[in-house]
Amino acid sequence: MKKILIVDDSALMRRVICDIINSDERFSVVDRATNGVEALDLLIRKEYDAVILDVNMPKMNGLELLEELRKRRIKARVVMASTDTREGAKTTLDALSLGAIDFVHKPDNPLDCKNGVFNTKLLNILATVCESKASAFEESPADKAKSEKATKELIELAHKFSKSIKEKQIVALASSTGGPKALQEVIPKIPASLKCPVVIVQHMPAGFTQSLAERLNDLSECTVTEAKEGDILKDGHVYIAKGGKHLNVDSVGGQYKIRYSDEPNREGVKPSANYMYESLANGMAERIVCVVLTGMGADGTAGIANLKKSKKTFVISQNEESCTVYGMPKAVAKAGLSDSVVPLNRIAQEIIMNVGVN
Repeated sequence: MKKILIVDDSALMRRVICDIINSDERFSVVDRATNGVEALDLLIRKEYDAVILDVNMPKMNGLELLEELRKRRIKARVVMASTDTREGAKTTLDALSLGAIDFVHKPDNPLDCKNGVFNTKLLNILATVCESKASAFEESPADKAKSEKATKELIELAHKFSKSIKEKQIVALASSTGGPKALQEVIPKIPASLKCPVVIVQHMPAGFTQSLAERLNDLSECTVTEAKEGDILKDGHVYIAKGGKHLNVDSVGGQYKIRYSDEPNREGVKPSANYMYESLANGMAERIVCVVLTGMGADGTAGIANLKKSKKTFVISQNEESCTVYGMPKAVAKAGLSDSVVPLNRIAQEIIMNVGVN
């Protein structure tokens, strides 16, 4: 039985969430804390399979606790309890950057937590997080400087063979649990001179994808935006699918164009990477570089299998050791679809060397 710690300053919310978790025989709430100070003391002394962490608390809030865990090198599998406001989305991304593995929307009224949708979502996320790797720490400034130098050298090398690349290309990336932090490792290394556009399906709700795009844009040389209906895709530009809709890439007048559709969830998610990949099967792209990063489930596998039948396709998947959750990349590799399996810190290099730069 998985041991869970709940950290929330609301007695009613603690009780409601505790009841939901204890109703599932896989989990047991073994400790509760009313603020980050109490939680830190518990995490210093004990180990848990997962921590449900609120953001706004007295004495030490959720983000401050994550900072302390980083400073003290205390690893923990943290699920943030977030709101769906714009500020809530920003705070959630801050938490994911600091090491939280996933998040769940917490209704404003604790009694609303007892609806079936929230219960199912919380328990599914908890099951995934309990099986994931405990959060890793960010690279040091020295490592970051070394990484930036390596990226510049890589771009210089890519220039040497890029002139021979004449095919119409596109990079299509899929990620889920652990994805927001993984994308912060990959996208800032993509140069604005990349020889094709990049489209991304990251499993997140509406509202959060815009905040994610803004954050990645601030960190990157290339332009990163949440894809809008009708967008004409440009080389060296990264487009993130809007949460709550399925992203399709159409070919119109010799250009790639974004189209959203509203089919039901697929593989339990919306947007689904399968729709993105399948939309590319009949398009103008002569070569498609598919990238599959950390995430639970198998979204993307069926779409890539379909692409391989009709298009020149090169598939890069993240290796098990560097994944927070080795689900989506595992499904692709198990299906025999991966052409290159590399650690997270080499994903950008594989993209650049496969598509070239202008």
